[in-house]
Amino acid sequence: MTKLPRVRGQDVIAALRKAGFEVIRIKGSHHFLRHPDGRCTVVPVHRGETIGPGLMSKILHDCEMTRDELIELL
Repeated sequence: MTKLPRVRGQDVIAALRKAGFEVIRIKGSHHFLRHPDGRCTVVPVHRGETIGPGLMSKILHDCEMTRDELIELL
């Protein structure tokens, strides 16, 4: 198993869009994404900051994706 990647919020959103997610709304710095099959998640976008491993794990759990699937999309 590989480590969780340390990436910026914009990079995570770009990867999730490749997987079929769409940004449904933005409130402040939080982007709410939804997949047509009903999976949802929230990705914070803070300029110059990376998403920590705990939050990245939560995003992957919400999206029902594995680390390797995310790495392929990045």
